[in-house]
Amino acid sequence: MGPFRQLDKYGTALVALPKRGVSPGCAAGAGRAYGGRMTADRDAVANPWRVDAGGSATLRIGLSGWQYDGWRGDFYPERLARRRWLEYVAGRFPTVELNGSFYSLQRPERYRAWRAASGGQPFRFAVKGGRYITHMLRLRGAETALANFFASGPLELGDTLGPVLWQLPESLLPTPEVLDAFLALLPRTHGAAAELARHHDDKVADPPPLDGDGHDRIDHALEVRSAGLTAEHVDVLRRHRVALVDSHAGDFPRLREDTGVRFAYLRLHGAPRTYHDGYSPQALGGWASTVVDHLVAGRSTYVYFDNDAERHAPWDALALDRIVGERLRERRARLGGPADA
Repeated sequence: MGPFRQLDKYGTALVALPKRGVSPGCAAGAGRAYGGRMTADRDAVANPWRVDAGGSATLRIGLSGWQYDGWRGDFYPERLARRRWLEYVAGRFPTVELNGSFYSLQRPERYRAWRAASGGQPFRFAVKGGRYITHMLRLRGAETALANFFASGPLELGDTLGPVLWQLPESLLPTPEVLDAFLALLPRTHGAAAELARHHDDKVADPPPLDGDGHDRIDHALEVRSAGLTAEHVDVLRRHRVALVDSHAGDFPRLREDTGVRFAYLRLHGAPRTYHDGYSPQALGGWASTVVDHLVAGRSTYVYFDNDAERHAPWDALALDRIVGERLRERRARLGGPADA
């Protein structure tokens, strides 16, 4: 079968947006310290918006990583210690992607420290699966590597563990058969992940107690960065209930196919200069429409901005959160509910 449908990209800012000391429309940069913890004014915090549309869906808009030196003096206060950057992010966003887990196996104490810095519920970490699995093994023969990944500590995030993201290289479009075999290995609960982790090898020298919280669900999302996705690929994703990431970038295709899962996963990398360009108000309005459509359809939605190179990511995320909030309030008002619910 021929290539599957690939959608056009939303527009992005044609000129660089001005850098701001505070987020557009609010003073998100002006956090307050309560009891030694850095927080933001409540009206300035990007919170999970909740809508009821034949069920309940939650929106979390956040960032892809937080360890960016160039954000100091822009998003981060000049004198804020690096060790408090995650705490600062968690005071303003309800989610973040963990990038370190993509590049190497982490240690359990690092996951515990990240969870502590986040403040716990309702925060969520999206954890990137290891590039050794996706880029080196290319999804083949991954049983031990997956055991090592889950033995290295992701379950230490407890109830702040969100989706696990598997980011494929641009050079890889696995056959439906290879994809099917890989997705069949993925654990779907904390208990199943703990059982898989027991099969780790000596690359994990000091695993934590492997007693995951039983039936707590683990969701998985796949980011495909090559052209040629077919209906057979989508059928495999649908059968394994894995989300296809809706990615926007300048150098790989945008794919937006519903795989029947209960959540949506969006990654906004910037375009045409991937990782560099910011999003215009018009482009963010388009993404807000996409987000609201997911929520109304009952899909909890994660959105991550990865256009970090020129410091756009946090400001674009805050702006999108504000636009979506306005859209949802307008929708509630039209439906006869309280606009400020």
